[in-house]
Amino acid sequence: MSSRVCVAAALLLTLVVPAAAQADEIESLRTEIESLKADYAARLQALEARIDELEVQNRTAPGAESMGAASASVARNALTAFNPAMSVILGGHYANVSQDPESYAISGFIPSGGEIGPGERSFNLGESELTLSASIDPYFAGAFTAAVTPENEIEIEEAFFRTSALPAGFTVKGGRFFSALGYLNEMHAHAWDFTDQPLAYQAFFGGQLAQDGVQVKWIAPTDLYLEVGAESGNGQEFPGTRRAANGLNGAALFTHVGDDIGDSISWRAGVSYLDLHAAERTWEDFDDAGSPVLNAFTGTSRTWVGDFVLKWAPQGNSTQRHLELQGEYLRREEEGDLAFDLEGLALSDSFRSRQSGWYLQSVYQFRPRWRAGVRYDALDSGDVRIGLIDDASLPPEAFPALLEASPTRTTVMLDWNPSEFSRLRAQYAWDDARDARGDGNADRQFQLQYLYSLGAHGAHKY
Repeated sequence: MSSRVCVAAALLLTLVVPAAAQADEIESLRTEIESLKADYAARLQALEARIDELEVQNRTAPGAESMGAASASVARNALTAFNPAMSVILGGHYANVSQDPESYAISGFIPSGGEIGPGERSFNLGESELTLSASIDPYFAGAFTAAVTPENEIEIEEAFFRTSALPAGFTVKGGRFFSALGYLNEMHAHAWDFTDQPLAYQAFFGGQLAQDGVQVKWIAPTDLYLEVGAESGNGQEFPGTRRAANGLNGAALFTHVGDDIGDSISWRAGVSYLDLHAAERTWEDFDDAGSPVLNAFTGTSRTWVGDFVLKWAPQGNSTQRHLELQGEYLRREEEGDLAFDLEGLALSDSFRSRQSGWYLQSVYQFRPRWRAGVRYDALDSGDVRIGLIDDASLPPEAFPALLEASPTRTTVMLDWNPSEFSRLRAQYAWDDARDARGDGNADRQFQLQYLYSLGAHGAHKY
């Protein structure tokens, strides 16, 4: 009997001990799974919080709520795809023009060096942009954009840090950045609606005004979009020059307001002011005998900019139809001294000018992926007073670049966007920037352009 009891006890132990061990292992695995779930949930909450913060910043721009779920999903995926986000913009064009591109100039204005015109004839590689951007930590984000020119040169367009955790709607940006002056100035070339910038931007800013300095913006916590900002730096970009001093140059002030009108219309308008100092800002010209001379301006340059943009899309859905009306008015006053023929006669006297320019454009997406646009540019060389002419030291023909002129240009374009990463554009322009005195010699410019985006790319400004 005792032997049977022992055998039964042994059998019972062989069943109970493994069962107990398995129960312990199962409980251990459950604990580990719960721990992993908690860690995973914490990570998701941190990512969601960062995305919510960025979306709040995006919603401060008027019309942002009409972007739609699809665009928000694309932006969310791009932000979290990898760190840092990287993108490359490939661009190029074909140009057929009636006048020599080498002689392109804007009559009536001191050359800025940024009068790009239509570019060289035939096929050309445009600027290719490389951009890196990322959140650095909970307090800062950064971005870096380098442009590779067709001449195989590398130019740093932007390289800045930006705060992401300041209270009360404040943001500080430092480094090199495109000025928030006006509307178009902050946009990179691939985001333009035409292959080139308006004549006013080329004549007044040399294409695009950049700052090496610091910028402060404040967005009001109101239903009406209200942005106020100021920036300053070394002021080395045209129409200024870098000062041999420790102080700041190139102070800019700007304010923008915007709102929605119903579910289909949004708008934004703004006013900006730029104050710069130029010291021996040189340019090459010809005297009244046709000989090359080097002239220079020293003094103050003040520019006012008024801008507006209005956008319409049925019920805020821009995927089918979309209309945009955009325009800017620029006025510049310069006062100081003008030196003539620095390397020869070296004459100098007073200089004063009041000049203006504007453009108005409209772009209509008449069906998905297809857009058509028209733009009109106009400049007025205005009132230019040169002391060397007033006292009869030199004739007006000694400053051919500054003879009175009113350049204009009319441009039409049609583009096809197979996806958000590619664009093919055809553009035709009647450009009389060199023929502003009515000689009947307007340049006719036909261009074909391609733009391709490789990699993650952030949303464009409103």
